[in-house]
Amino acid sequence: MDWSEDTMNARLQHVSIPRPPGSDAKARAFFGDLLGLQEIPAPASLQGMDVIWFKVGEDAELHLFREDPLNDPSIRHFCLVVDDLPGMRRKLSDAGYAPYDVERIPGRPRFFCRDPFDNIIEFTTIAGDYLALQ
Repeated sequence: MDWSEDTMNARLQHVSIPRPPGSDAKARAFFGDLLGLQEIPAPASLQGMDVIWFKVGEDAELHLFREDPLNDPSIRHFCLVVDDLPGMRRKLSDAGYAPYDVERIPGRPRFFCRDPFDNIIEFTTIAGDYLALQ
């Protein structure tokens, strides 16, 4: 198989990791103060989820979400930016996977899908600045 024939352009957009309840200050001290990452506002549509976002490099992000350590299933995931979001969704569906929708973020159409090992992957296209579109 020629791997270059059937590939879609994708790049890592963000990584989401859990943090325990009540750890906002500790998260900001480690990722912001110690590592020097710039905190950025999370979309208003996600404020109820108690998330903290940081900018990593030019266009990648680190998302820290509050999660009880015993919570199962987890919402841990990584996100890929793809050029053709509907095409990727179709491709996954055609292969027998079950893409699903989640909370909407303005300017970031997206869906989630589990891989063969039950890991969550988010797929998105950056269509605009979510802060300007809220």
